[in-house]
Amino acid sequence: MEIGKPGDPVTHISQAYPDRVEVRGRDLSGELMGRLSFTEYFHLLVTGQEPSEQQRFFLDLVLVALAEHGMMPTNVAARMTLAADPQALQGAVAAGILGVGPVIVGTAAECARLLESGEEPIEAARRIHAAGEKVPGFGHPIHKPVDPRAERILELADERGVSGAGVARARALRDAVAEVWGKPLPMNVSMAIAAVMLDLDFPDAAIEAVPILARTAGLLAHLAEEQENPLGFLLAGQAEEAVEYRHD
Repeated sequence: MEIGKPGDPVTHISQAYPDRVEVRGRDLSGELMGRLSFTEYFHLLVTGQEPSEQQRFFLDLVLVALAEHGMMPTNVAARMTLAADPQALQGAVAAGILGVGPVIVGTAAECARLLESGEEPIEAARRIHAAGEKVPGFGHPIHKPVDPRAERILELADERGVSGAGVARARALRDAVAEVWGKPLPMNVSMAIAAVMLDLDFPDAAIEAVPILARTAGLLAHLAEEQENPLGFLLAGQAEEAVEYRHD
């Protein structure tokens, strides 16, 4: 649809009626509640289809892999926001979500585009290296020499027989990156997620949405703890102490 040009005013997701809620053509209370897990329901909401067993397993797996990663800037921002307004839980969640970008939760969507590009791994590595850029899905400031989350995802993909072209290309790209950079770089969780989700026919929308949904759960955990054991102002104070003020 062109920007500024309206399309048909249609949604295929849901509609509420006086006696029921219909979601993707199914009765919410009669067909979905009590039968689908939240992971399965998320897949249905985003794609319009209920997941296969393998899709459910790996969607659940990657949500668990990404939900929490310590006192990241997103969690700090959320905690400090709640400290400033203890009644605004939704505002604190929003503050954290606004920071959920590729630096914090990875580049799974960008990795998927690279894997789908059709470009030979060695040529992609050379092109990116020549441009002085980072390869999406490789390297990590903490996890070295490997990202344990990525290794576990690929291990389970192999065990469950779902490793296909996506996983093969990711591994080939890992070898190409090591050759071009002259040293191995750890494949991080984003590349592993993209590879497996592509092999299981997840749409791009799901690959982009997963990190946001996963980190929302982590944010809510931090905010629940913040309500019981406030750290927001402590974090703010330590930030102020860590930064030197210079009057130029």
